[in-house]
Amino acid sequence: MRNAVLLSSFFLLSFSLRSQDSLYTRSVLRYLCSQDCYGRGYVKDGLHTAETILVKELKKQQISPLFDGSYTQSFFHPVNTFPKSFEVTINGKKLSPGVDFIPNAGNPSCKGKFKVQRIDSLTFVNNEANPPIHLLLKEKLTFTVAKKVTEVCELEIDRHRFTAIPLTIEINIQNKFVNEFESRNIGCKIKGSSPSDSMIVFTAHYDHLGGIGKKTFFPGANDNASGVSMVLNLIRYYIEHPPKYNTVFVLFAGEEAGLLGSKFFVENPPFNLKKIKFLVNLDLLGTGDEGIMVVNGVVYEKEFALLGDINSKAHLLPSIKKRGKAANSDHYWFSEAGVPCFFIYTMGGIKAYHDVYDVEKTLPLTKYMPLFQLITAFVCRLQ
Repeated sequence: MRNAVLLSSFFLLSFSLRSQDSLYTRSVLRYLCSQDCYGRGYVKDGLHTAETILVKELKKQQISPLFDGSYTQSFFHPVNTFPKSFEVTINGKKLSPGVDFIPNAGNPSCKGKFKVQRIDSLTFVNNEANPPIHLLLKEKLTFTVAKKVTEVCELEIDRHRFTAIPLTIEINIQNKFVNEFESRNIGCKIKGSSPSDSMIVFTAHYDHLGGIGKKTFFPGANDNASGVSMVLNLIRYYIEHPPKYNTVFVLFAGEEAGLLGSKFFVENPPFNLKKIKFLVNLDLLGTGDEGIMVVNGVVYEKEFALLGDINSKAHLLPSIKKRGKAANSDHYWFSEAGVPCFFIYTMGGIKAYHDVYDVEKTLPLTKYMPLFQLITAFVCRLQ
């Protein structure tokens, strides 16, 4: 019943609260970060659950599909997962996954009780075990996605939560390697009022890290439910305010596994990439206390100056900073293909990242709406 109510509220808000963008945004964030989507990854069908709800939302908006009559574009990739048992006990104390420890994303299965030897103040190992066991004490736990299985069972331990010296460890970890997981990019488009065939493209990735075991998942509120919600808000805006140029919206999968969805898209584009006038990739939009960073701002100086001019006149953000090229989000493959583009992310505020604490409830959305205003004004003034 809880799942049905949450799902119904998501759709209801998309129709009845068009003028109340913050409520719509929160409804999107809550659902994408819910247990239903289980970290929008590769356990409990989390990624496909998120994909299903997002496609249904696009259909409700009656926006045209991007991929030859379809809203999705499939691609396949390997991924290592932990869908079953996940138990770790050190010195007789049972640890909580995601809170006290996380595995290396590429870990193999490992089961048994072992002694560990101290290598230095942060590293404890048993290289005689099969597979070898490595314990690393960390300031912060940061999970990832792995496309292959390693030969070592490696665990990161939060040194602030577990302060004793590890002597013994009891492990029951079961991995499942999926050789060809089907991920799907999601896309739609709006025809522009101009006879020009140039287009504006907005992108964000909707995948995240998924979960480990049967109860622990990574919600991914800032990374990147925030970017997805911004793209959905842009869709709603341009439906009500028809754009000058043809406008495309793409939600990528596989970003956390190595920018896989955007790479596949660029290699198999549904349109001529040379028609893209400008692309704006959106990721990590949930804060903004210190403004935004614009990747490729150094490369496209004229467009960066336009952002600054708009901001200085409207007083939207505390600062707009720039940097050069970086392979740190889905804009990268477009940039490499010669497409003019920015990757925008917010700075300051909460520090939760690739952990269980990146939740909707504490995501402040400090400069979310001012950034929305900046983006739409920027596109409007592009020549």
